[in-house]
Amino acid sequence: CFNSGSSCEKCDFETDLCKALPELNLQPGWVRRNGRSGMGPPYSDHSGNDSAYFLSLSSEMRSSSATLRTNVFLPTDEEHICQITFHYWISQMSGTLMVGLQKHSKDTITNVWQDSGELQNQWKANTITINSTENYEV
Repeated sequence: CFNSGSSCEKCDFETDLCKALPELNLQPGWVRRNGRSGMGPPYSDHSGNDSAYFLSLSSEMRSSSATLRTNVFLPTDEEHICQITFHYWISQMSGTLMVGLQKHSKDTITNVWQDSGELQNQWKANTITINSTENYEV
């Protein structure tokens, strides 16, 4: 759910990528699939639905990294907060999942959250709050 002020955009992958993740930014390695795909766990989404879609790293990508990048978000202030809640799954094979913030005046990406999955092979949820005085991507 991408929340800016009172509006909240729910982002699932049932028909395609959601508005926050442009198609062009789906880098090699990411696959849109569901639990019935025959690609191994997870066998359902976070609500237990085996036909619901989610994004997954393909098995060829186990040894390298792949990025998802959002569209550009507008600056935040007291009225326009940005909260992103997401569900994620880390398997025993995986490394680290990181969320980074790139402000438009900077070339560097600031790491704002990460998890390397001590509790593996189960869905977890996390919410991050972002403050930025300028346009940014996550």
